[in-house]
Amino acid sequence: MNSAQFQVKPVTTPEEQKAFLHLPLKIYQNDPYWVSPLIKSIAKQLDPSNPFCQFGQFQLFIAIKTESGEAIGRIVAAINHHLIERENKPVGLFGYFECIEDFAVAQALLETACQWLSDRGMTEVRGPIDLSTHNNCLFLVDGFDSPPAMMMPYNPAYYPQFMEKAGWHKAKDAYAYDFSLKPPLPEEFEKGYKIACKSGITFRSIRLKGKGFEEDCRGLYRLFTTAFTHNWSSTPRDEQEFLEQAKDLQQLADADIFPIAEHNGEMIGFFMCLPDYNVALRQVTGKLDWIGILKFLWYRRQINAVRVLVVCSLPEYRRKLVPLALIYLGRENVAKNKRYQGAELSWVWEDNIPSRKIIEASGGKIYKTYRIYEKQL
Repeated sequence: MNSAQFQVKPVTTPEEQKAFLHLPLKIYQNDPYWVSPLIKSIAKQLDPSNPFCQFGQFQLFIAIKTESGEAIGRIVAAINHHLIERENKPVGLFGYFECIEDFAVAQALLETACQWLSDRGMTEVRGPIDLSTHNNCLFLVDGFDSPPAMMMPYNPAYYPQFMEKAGWHKAKDAYAYDFSLKPPLPEEFEKGYKIACKSGITFRSIRLKGKGFEEDCRGLYRLFTTAFTHNWSSTPRDEQEFLEQAKDLQQLADADIFPIAEHNGEMIGFFMCLPDYNVALRQVTGKLDWIGILKFLWYRRQINAVRVLVVCSLPEYRRKLVPLALIYLGRENVAKNKRYQGAELSWVWEDNIPSRKIIEASGGKIYKTYRIYEKQL
């Protein structure tokens, strides 16, 4: 498609915003593996009321056919001032990228986002990152033969091909591990659990009701903020923002597979594992109206896998083998539940060698690879 056949423009009307939000339904209509995110959730992220706007700014762009006005691509350019302050350089972001299989359209979308960022003083662009790495980020570059686990990205294979053709280069890769439940863990993990217990570490399930749930969420926030302070391309979330997002845990979590480690009554580690709700969400196609809710409730009974999102321990407790203990306890609890037949542990940055060594020692095998791209302006 040549440039005269389409245009890329800022989203300015309710009609354009609706087309922007619903475009993925067209892009993936024949893809058996894609799972639509909840459209209302994406709309909320891109609403001016998003707390992100207190320290950042963003602009939605849409590509439309000149004659018909049909939407054929989208992108969001964003500036996260917290990230700029942390990295001490003017790096901008792009995210929410979707595009038909046409390189000219993809290139125009990327160039428009880059120009918007350049006009505001950015000298480098990174993505895909949907405002921050706490939202959706990364392009899938290897492992297109199976559906994504919940809250994991998915895209056509031609997206990374377009990025490379447009002159973008790899910034960093991340991996998803197939975390098998069948072979027993190496004995070092059970020993680690016993050593941790002898060291005074206690373990319990997350609390999902009342004041206990709120206290546990605040504990999770403290650990996230402390343990992941130096994560690449990431900035800490505001506590209230984190607590609002954590409320979803009450509906999604299975307390039996979400162990928490404590020392002297203080949370010092956790194994964040959730049922893979994509099994049910695949049937909803992005809408939780009354029909969508009924479908979700019906198909959630078929959930037979889990996703391990985080294995976290405060640094000073790693010598007491708390990470090994949490993996042992979490995996044992998942395996005991006959409902669950498989597990994914994701995602892990390629240069997070300590975490990768533990995961691979436990039997985890890389089966999907994801990538963040960068480009100098």
